[in-house]
Amino acid sequence: MRSKKLLASSALILASAAALAACGSNNSKSTTAKKQTLTWMNTAEMATLDASKATDQASAEQINNVEEGLYLLGKNAKVQNALATSTKNSADGKTWTFTLRKNAKWSNGDPVTAQDFVYSWRRTIDPKTASEYAYLFSGIKNADAIVAGKKKPATLGIKADGKYKLTVTLEKRIPYFKLLMAFPLFFPQNQKFIEKMGSKYATASKYMIYNGPYKQVGWTGSNLTWKLVKNDKYWDKKNVKLDTVKFSVQKTPATDYNLYQSGKLDAAFLDAQATKSLKGKTGYTQRKMSTTQYLSYNLKKHPEFKNKNLRLAISMAVNRKELTATLGGAAIPATTFDPEGMTTVGSKDYTDTVKNAATEKATTYNVTEAKKLYKQALKETGKKKISFTLLGDDDDTAKKAAEFVQSQLENNLGIDVQVQSIPKKTRINRMMSGNFDVVSTGWNADFADPISFLDLQTTGASYNYGKWSNKTYDKYVAASKTTSSTSDRFDDLAKAEQILLEEQGVTPLYHPVEAWMVKPSVKGVIYNGAGANYSFKYAYLK
Repeated sequence: MRSKKLLASSALILASAAALAACGSNNSKSTTAKKQTLTWMNTAEMATLDASKATDQASAEQINNVEEGLYLLGKNAKVQNALATSTKNSADGKTWTFTLRKNAKWSNGDPVTAQDFVYSWRRTIDPKTASEYAYLFSGIKNADAIVAGKKKPATLGIKADGKYKLTVTLEKRIPYFKLLMAFPLFFPQNQKFIEKMGSKYATASKYMIYNGPYKQVGWTGSNLTWKLVKNDKYWDKKNVKLDTVKFSVQKTPATDYNLYQSGKLDAAFLDAQATKSLKGKTGYTQRKMSTTQYLSYNLKKHPEFKNKNLRLAISMAVNRKELTATLGGAAIPATTFDPEGMTTVGSKDYTDTVKNAATEKATTYNVTEAKKLYKQALKETGKKKISFTLLGDDDDTAKKAAEFVQSQLENNLGIDVQVQSIPKKTRINRMMSGNFDVVSTGWNADFADPISFLDLQTTGASYNYGKWSNKTYDKYVAASKTTSSTSDRFDDLAKAEQILLEEQGVTPLYHPVEAWMVKPSVKGVIYNGAGANYSFKYAYLK
């Protein structure tokens, strides 16, 4: 959900967060005495408030505003203390000790303690929870064995030393460990409340408990409007200026812009036409995201997609430049799985180390070559024609992208493509159960490192929905996690990504760039292109 940062433990520089508008000041002199109410929007419905189970960006953004972990990400994605007041790391990088603040409380008045972290992590990694993000615990002592069912969750390398000291033991140094600790998956959870709620936990606002700057009210689990209200139990409430953030889900950009013009929204997401006409106007704001929209092929359900030539033909038959033009100025053609500008290695962008003649060929629009490969694929699979349903979300941008791909494949290759656009929550459930032919999906970096993307496509990974598998790819990804050399690590990651692109294990389409109109009175909203995106803790209306 996620997100653009600095790792002091290596030579790499990660820059990817920016303030939404004249941002960062939490000075009370900037606010007025009147009630501070912000009206905001999402483009998709949220799925859950359960940090152990959330997989979509909308849910992660909400969790990030109503809950809090050891760290939070401030302006320019700088890691700041939140529940942790101090951190000690051993010389070998394998033992982390966090001292927790004693004035942190849950919204019911319970203190937030080290045991809340222990319970949360054990709950998340327990195979019974079926967290799709459990793989992010890899490297923490016994995590892999627990996920594999070989050890009990109680053996995880985390323990509470009293109420306010937390110790985490790693099996190996994790270069991006502090960034992980700012990600909602690693937030604490209140065991007593969860056990009381049972299966209802986090399925609606009233079945949730909060320890962050806001509490959520009004979300029933399926409706498209809700609020964030200031949490009077929050330890840093004096720096929270907004009393209320009113949310609504707006899937049609023309509608949300009309609401913005009529004063019913303080910020509106723009479509292609509005992006072109409003660029440069007062309030126009662009935010580059660490996100890739891509096609995933269901190799298990449709064995013909195991044919590399078929996947390459599909990739080469799609004109990515025309696709992004269709979507407006707020999109960049994707020729790598990792987005450009997220990670810098030395003086070079990481994606420049990935690109070579083979990856460029695989992602370059070439109808003549695509037809040759398609003809060869038909011969190799014994098929006379390929047909499939392309599954995607039902928001305006997703529909346009899916229909463009449909047109390209039908016109250039003669593939029969049916587009099925459904609510995001339903699409995610379909993807998770393997009930799709080809799906147009997206990934937003959880933290600004290539591994956040490349982990997804390893054999057996929970997010590898299409079941593409390559042992050499797996080997390079695994090697990147064990080397102590930064240069060797990024070399392994680049080699892995080259294999993925040369085989089109997934087909990258475009990197979204969000374009918004934001009222000049809105200040202090922090935007992180990776992770949980918009944070309202320091936001206010001038």
